[in-house]
Amino acid sequence: MLELAIARALYEAHPDFSEGRLAKIRSHVVSRQSCAVVARELDLGRRLQERGEKALAQDELDRLVRNRNVLAALLEAALGALFCEHGFEKIEKAVVVAFSGRIDYALTSFVDHKTELQEALARDGRSVKYEVVDVEGPPHERHFTCSAIIDGNKLGVGSGASKKAAEQEAARQALAALGLEPQPVG
Repeated sequence: MLELAIARALYEAHPDFSEGRLAKIRSHVVSRQSCAVVARELDLGRRLQERGEKALAQDELDRLVRNRNVLAALLEAALGALFCEHGFEKIEKAVVVAFSGRIDYALTSFVDHKTELQEALARDGRSVKYEVVDVEGPPHERHFTCSAIIDGNKLGVGSGASKKAAEQEAARQALAALGLEPQPVG
């Protein structure tokens, strides 16, 4: 439902964009990271805390409402409930409005360094390999460090709260090391 609403909005707003370009933008807009951002904007964490006070200890609730995956899942569950209760047509516009900031961001910012790097290397018959260099922190608050290795050389090292985020940063550094400037998808 979320993907359909965003895909339709993007296609209607940008009919001149290629299918691949629209798919990249849509993919970013509906990502777990974007869902967590929208959940924060809608203050769903506070609403979870208000409803969950009796079920969990306050420190556990505080930890949950800061967790990106929990916030994204909470938003997805809320959207699913709204869809079941009201149907697609009645909620589609509100969904697009809620995600409009993420759409604007995807149209004006570079959002996928890994894909850009992979596509640039593929044109020359090359590829990239990512390796986890380090993992720190308890299971619920991990911090990853990953490297991007091309032709046996470590061309980028990135850190982040998820393996994917660390790989994105490593890919960004590798693009810079190769002299390739990423372009916004919009």
